[in-house]
Amino acid sequence: MKDEIKKLLFDIKEATDSIFEYLGEKRDFFVYTDNKMLRRAVEREFEIIGEAMNNILKIDPNFPIKNARRIVDLRNLVIHGYDKVDNVIIWGIISRDLPEFQIEITKLLNKES
Repeated sequence: MKDEIKKLLFDIKEATDSIFEYLGEKRDFFVYTDNKMLRRAVEREFEIIGEAMNNILKIDPNFPIKNARRIVDLRNLVIHGYDKVDNVIIWGIISRDLPEFQIEITKLLNKES
């Protein structure tokens, strides 16, 4: 794996870790929706994840990450469609997709260690 891809994977891992850190162990949708600063921080981390993923795909369009294109599309929505970001959708991604994605990224990084 190219060093640049490893760096980008590390950035993704750090961003996913940050999202979970911001939300704490007792994740609560209503706390999330009521806290503008928390929502914006999480959205920013999704921007970083999506940008890093986009850069990985530029280096290696066939890089084996599940839903890579959807991750980039989420980044584009958060940045360009900021007024259309749906908290329910973001929360669903956090709850259902992000834990699995975090494991996938960790495995890729550990495989290259």
